[in-house]
Amino acid sequence: PGAGKTTRVPSALLQIIRGHVIVLEPRRIAARMAARRVAEELGERTGETVGYQVRFEESAGPRTRLRFVTEGVLTRRLLSDPELRGVDIVDLDEFHERHLDGDLALALLRRLQQSSRPDLRLIVMSATLDAGAIAAYLQCAVVRSEGRLFDVAIRYSGHSAAPLEQQVVSAVEAFLQDGVDGDILVFLPGSAEIRRAAKACEGVARRVGLLILPLHGDLSPEEQDRAVRPAAQRKLI
Repeated sequence: PGAGKTTRVPSALLQIIRGHVIVLEPRRIAARMAARRVAEELGERTGETVGYQVRFEESAGPRTRLRFVTEGVLTRRLLSDPELRGVDIVDLDEFHERHLDGDLALALLRRLQQSSRPDLRLIVMSATLDAGAIAAYLQCAVVRSEGRLFDVAIRYSGHSAAPLEQQVVSAVEAFLQDGVDGDILVFLPGSAEIRRAAKACEGVARRVGLLILPLHGDLSPEEQDRAVRPAAQRKLI
């Protein structure tokens, strides 16, 4: 995790090919944010060399060579353009999430590679996937990037009949009592739960100076960037 797979590998691929690179991301927010990050590192905006396409939204132009897309978008592209003309590499990121669309895309891409597009290159990336089976399926090498390791402590709070947002408040307060430094990231099922939890945490946030920042796919790009960029205050995301 954090080795640069999503942002550094795709931009490096542009240096070794002449055509286009498609990066498959399982989530809209990841596709958008990865594209913006890579474009920023190139000193550009999305829609120039780097773009993205998710459901009902696209940022790309005539110069775009690297495109981050979600699974359904790639499946539709394969149906409308079975040869993937102009695409040299397809990179399937976060493959451990294993959605039906992702598995279907891999099967279609492998069939294409074994028939009319032997020049098509496929990359499967994951921080947690057991690479043996997928490497055997693709008959390819495994490349490992050993990043820094950090200790992980797991603590279960136990069953509670309290509303989910109140359980979030209790968990945040427990972290703070333990003297945890740095930002706090809370995963929740959807945007409605995120809004309720953010509202419920306002009191504890004011008391200790936490900056509450929601992060989900329905927010504007500016709001998403605000959640992940460095801030002067500790953040509760």
